[in-house]
Amino acid sequence: MTAPGSQRPESAANPDGDQESLRWRALRSSHALRAVVSAAAVVVVDQLTKWWALQALDDGRVIDLVWTLRLRLVFNTGAAFSSFQGLGPLLGIAALAIAAVLLLNRRLASERWSAVAAGCVAGGALGNLCDRLFRSSDGFLQGAVIDFIDVQWWPVWNVADMGVVLGGAALVWHTYRRAR
Repeated sequence: MTAPGSQRPESAANPDGDQESLRWRALRSSHALRAVVSAAAVVVVDQLTKWWALQALDDGRVIDLVWTLRLRLVFNTGAAFSSFQGLGPLLGIAALAIAAVLLLNRRLASERWSAVAAGCVAGGALGNLCDRLFRSSDGFLQGAVIDFIDVQWWPVWNVADMGVVLGGAALVWHTYRRAR
């Protein structure tokens, strides 16, 4: 059997090619499933924490946790770090495209950890897309993203943002390690 991430075996080069091909497809589909499950997990945790933040922090309440870390409700109609305010529809379409590319990319789904990392990035994009879709009364994709994790020396963020940043960093690290 070939190593994960290597080229698909050819039947002519391997007498057990059909068997090998089935194993390869099963492995690839299990990694694709990992990507989808990790994306779904990020979306669920993100939406549950945003729901909690709306319930607990909606009245302007701030919860100080430790050092500069606090929970404070913020509504972001722009992109990361509140840039590009008012471009909700464009940002929503971009998030959907990024999630689709990450979840459908066969190369990313060929290895376990890159599949999980790609799923985290896609889940983060979809989590914030849900806010733009379902938290709007002003029109299509005009909703604000709910941010609530405030370290006071960095812009306020949420679990979806963590998925994007940590998943993206893991993809870069994995790509670097694979190239070496």
